[in-house]
Amino acid sequence: MPRPLDEEVRRRRERLAGGPEAGRRSLAQDLAFVGVIGWTLVIPALLGVVAGRALDHRFGGGVFWTLGLLVAGIVLGCVLAWNRLTKL
Repeated sequence: MPRPLDEEVRRRRERLAGGPEAGRRSLAQDLAFVGVIGWTLVIPALLGVVAGRALDHRFGGGVFWTLGLLVAGIVLGCVLAWNRLTKL
C-alpha cells in the first residue's frame, strides 16, 4: 500500500509531465475571475459613496464625507483586489 506522501509525489509528477497546458484555466474561468476582481473594486467604492451621502445629509457637510469615503472605498477595493491577485 503506497504511503500518502508517495501518492502525492506521483500525482504531482504526472501533472507536471502533462506540460504547461495541464494546469491551465479555461476562458470562462478567466472571465469569471475578471468579474470578481471588478466587483471587488466596485463594491467598497459604492458602499463608501452611500455611507458618505448619508453622513453628508445628516451633518450637512456638502460632499466632504462622500468624497472621503469614496477614496477610502477605492483604496480598500484596490487592496482587496491586490490580495486576491497575489493568491493565484
